[in-house]
Amino acid sequence: MAYQKKTERGDREDRGDFVARRRPSIPAGDKIDLNDIEVLKHYVTEYGKIIPARVTGVTTMQQRQIKKGVRRARNMGLMA
Repeated sequence: MAYQKKTERGDREDRGDFVARRRPSIPAGDKIDLNDIEVLKHYVTEYGKIIPARVTGVTTMQQRQIKKGVRRARNMGLMA
């Protein structure tokens, strides 16, 4: 088995056409309505995973509210 030469980690060229997409964030200080399923669906992938805050651009407190709301909606059967 042949060894491959390691490239430096800082190379952006190796990543191809990867572009991080940010979703529009909620204005700072605004609370998220935990009962609004349509809003919560914007923060969940099609497979049902919660999208991280670094992708969505929300604050830490807002991410906690999203997590709490999505988990409640799943338990009530409103979200799959």
